[in-house]
Amino acid sequence: MRFEKVSILSVEHVDPPVVLTSDEIEAQLQPAIRRLGVRPNLLLELSGIVERRLWGPGTPCSEPATWAGEKAIEAAGIDRSRIGALINTSVTRDFLEPSNACAVHHGLGLSEHCVNFDVSNACLGFVNGMDLVGNMIERGQVDYGLVVDNESSRPLIEATIPRMLDERLDEAAFRENFASLTLGSGAVAMVLARSELAAGGHRYLGGVSLAATEHCQLCRGNMDHMVTNTQALTEGGLRLAHRTWQRAVDVLGWTTQSHVHYAQHQVSKGHAEKFAGILGLDMAKIYRLYPTYGNVGPAGIAIVLSKLRQQNSLGGGDRVALMGIGSGINCTMAEIAW
Repeated sequence: MRFEKVSILSVEHVDPPVVLTSDEIEAQLQPAIRRLGVRPNLLLELSGIVERRLWGPGTPCSEPATWAGEKAIEAAGIDRSRIGALINTSVTRDFLEPSNACAVHHGLGLSEHCVNFDVSNACLGFVNGMDLVGNMIERGQVDYGLVVDNESSRPLIEATIPRMLDERLDEAAFRENFASLTLGSGAVAMVLARSELAAGGHRYLGGVSLAATEHCQLCRGNMDHMVTNTQALTEGGLRLAHRTWQRAVDVLGWTTQSHVHYAQHQVSKGHAEKFAGILGLDMAKIYRLYPTYGNVGPAGIAIVLSKLRQQNSLGGGDRVALMGIGSGINCTMAEIAW
């Protein structure tokens, strides 16, 4: 999927106010840890996640997405009435219906002509949303589009800890629930535009994707329960990432030296390092989000991009790779010419 006319005008994130450390989670799990003989500091040791962030109790998932959208529209400096498409890509949501996009659309006061809907594809949702808006811009359907995402891990974490403390839970089930504790929260939004209308924008060039859906049973979750075969999911995802990288090399002309930054979806320390190792990437070019955010799902890639912009780490002409693996399993690698 290649784009000739699509640019990014803004990308902005909002941090949740509550910090929950891995030490605090482990303290709550002490009865199960002692009963099952689990070694201490396992969560921090395996994941490298020191802390993750949570929204306050009762915060609707759509609300922080609206806050991020407001920031992105303001940063883009455009009249919101010209936004022709809004796509929400969150895994977590207020209700099965209506879509979170409806609440965000209303909260932002967007035009009745602005098409709005949710897209869900695990941790790849945000990049998929960028592609959908990019296609609409490329075809001349809209001039501007907005992609938003907010992940809220509080409900799942608060449901998982009591489940792991159940004395009937064996060690295998304990480990199946373990990945739920690595999840974090955060909101992010991006305004994309037709390049001729985006003075000072950053070209979104598109990318490549591959699927390995024979692995669709390795991670299954809903708002209050997720079970994960972490080892099999990691191994299957990395094999797919390697094939997707080879496709990016062939189709997009990528090399291990071609990009200044890799905005990578990050699950944990081990995952990030294995991902870089199997592709031969320089870890110094990967902004490490996981230590203080955990796994923020589809919001992660765009939050990394927002933080790089915020820290003035992106220069004109820098090639930035967006790289993610979503349970299911799917893999996407895309590119921005900053």
